[in-house]
Amino acid sequence: MTAGSTHSSATTEHSPPVAERARTVAARPAASLYCAGLGISQLWGATTTRSGDVLLVVPSPGEVTSALADSPVGDVPARLTVTDRAPFPLAHPVRGLVQLSGWLTPVPEDDVARLVLDFADSYPCDSLFDVGLSATLVRLDLAEVLLEEAGVSSDVQPEDFLGARPDGVSAAETELMAAERGPLDRLTRRVQQWAGRRDDVRLLGLDRYGVRFRVEGRTGCYDLRVPFTAPLSAPADFGPAVGHLLTCGPA
Repeated sequence: MTAGSTHSSATTEHSPPVAERARTVAARPAASLYCAGLGISQLWGATTTRSGDVLLVVPSPGEVTSALADSPVGDVPARLTVTDRAPFPLAHPVRGLVQLSGWLTPVPEDDVARLVLDFADSYPCDSLFDVGLSATLVRLDLAEVLLEEAGVSSDVQPEDFLGARPDGVSAAETELMAAERGPLDRLTRRVQQWAGRRDDVRLLGLDRYGVRFRVEGRTGCYDLRVPFTAPLSAPADFGPAVGHLLTCGPA
């Protein structure tokens, strides 16, 4: 097992690279938008596409489109915040968040159709049907990427962020948790034995490097990962990998 307090999120050989973790969080649908001079602004959808475009759907007409139209330089400084929450109840359900800062710019009309398809490939947002009608597609040109996990902030170079790919196992974790409920329950009991009866062990999430747990005690909490022997290539490898973990000692 690899453990870290809620004040540590260092990348090791048993955890995903920080840029991959940031892209994985950025793939979550819970996003908010802050624009300079406007504050919190309406946002109908956001994603980072496979080709590396950070795209947002905003209402039109609206405050964002008006600010872009009125901008003397054609852009608006903005920050997109995406939050990653555990898919089940926890005392502290937020697993991480990523802040993408830069400049909102209009999408050229000739590129809208292509980028809508790219957006839908990454995140099939219903508001995409309204683009060109009551919604407008805009792009965020990245300047800074900040990942926050377990109380620690990590700067990510924008080119590293855009070059990384979201964790495929994490993206499929809801389905995998349902399919592998029995083995995961057995693994949770094993971690509980390791942590001791005074601490409460909860499943936190899955990724291609292992199974993540939250351990909550009387004086605080920490996260740990039970690592696979090697990173997985696809979600289909998850069941056999968990089965292998359960052969490494008494279940």
